[in-house]
Amino acid sequence: MNQASSFHYQAETDARQAYDNIHVGKNVILYLDDVSVSFDGFKAINNLNLYIDRGELRCIIGPNGAGKSTMMDIITGKTRPDSGSVFLGQNTDLLKMSEAEIACAGIGRKFQKPTVFESLLVYDNLSLAAAGSKSVFGAYFGKGRQLSAEQNDFLDEVLNTIGLTAYKHRLAGECSHGQKQWLEIGMLLMQKPQLLLIDEPVAGMTHGEIERTAELLIGLAGEHAVVVVEHDMEFVRKIARKVTVLHQGSVLAEGSLTEVQNNPQVIDVYLGGH
Repeated sequence: MNQASSFHYQAETDARQAYDNIHVGKNVILYLDDVSVSFDGFKAINNLNLYIDRGELRCIIGPNGAGKSTMMDIITGKTRPDSGSVFLGQNTDLLKMSEAEIACAGIGRKFQKPTVFESLLVYDNLSLAAAGSKSVFGAYFGKGRQLSAEQNDFLDEVLNTIGLTAYKHRLAGECSHGQKQWLEIGMLLMQKPQLLLIDEPVAGMTHGEIERTAELLIGLAGEHAVVVVEHDMEFVRKIARKVTVLHQGSVLAEGSLTEVQNNPQVIDVYLGGH
């Protein structure tokens, strides 16, 4: 074995041993272990440890600058940490994968601002997002790839899940803000992800849309693990099962909403005004 191969083998062995030493159960779908990253001397993530179970709905809260967005950037491959381990399931080392590979492995991320194809129908947005569909430009010119009967059935299921069956043939640009948010979640669901990362989903929504979004995310949990980053504490109260509080790039507290709300450190740094 040459020196380069030996180094690569040792790195893989160390990563495997680091994983084995955590003693996480097979029910864990995502873990970050001792993850750190600095930008120009500022430690945005500081020895972060986070474990998400399969089918879990987890809320991540924390003040601005706590590291929430950087954490999601690391999970999805947009940012590479300086140290630590990030695994999907038991065997998928996310730090060895590109952003595209991570998406294909089963992680879907929704940013705060909805990014849908407004000049296309709701149906077309979902059909473009179907696993394996690469007909974006064809769809714009009316030549989108035909979905299989199975894919069409699944698309109809997704429409029903996101509450847009009646809007199937409406232009996405004519949908309300809340409907666009649900459509983008539907586009992620078309890719059959194991884990959904949802960033501030209810910003700008009406009261009715917020209620519907809460129902949607609660309903998605179980079949998918759902991680919701949110500032709106009223919304967190509607959906929270387990809450993680980030502060200065680390986990400050974790537990039920009641537990974290009553935590003196959390009250001091984040919830004192609520």
